[in-house]
Amino acid sequence: MAPGWKITVMVVAAASVVSTPLVWLLDSTDTGQLVGATVQAATGIAALVWALLQRPPAPAPVPGPADLAADTGNADGSGGGTAHTGVRRPGGAGTGSAKAERTGNATAQGPGSSAGTGVDFS
Repeated sequence: MAPGWKITVMVVAAASVVSTPLVWLLDSTDTGQLVGATVQAATGIAALVWALLQRPPAPAPVPGPADLAADTGNADGSGGGTAHTGVRRPGGAGTGSAKAERTGNATAQGPGSSAGTGVDFS
């Protein structure tokens, strides 16, 4: 609930609760007036409690930067090395977009070597 609405509901609820005894003080009450005043007070108290228990909405996530790899050259990995011609985001890190366009060739030679093009989330 927006802070402005929360304050408005609280003011109206408090006015409802405070105005209930005024009915009794200004005139002698009969059963109908007593029931009406009770319902009015209960409604005001319920609205006040409801407004107090509302939490502010969570802020919208802020998008991260956009990563772009375009027109990259070739990459060679050998002897246990790694070659990558795109965007690397280890463990899926980052909140923005990732895009790879027209990446060069990536080759791996030898045991333990790796190569990749495009977007790598590993």
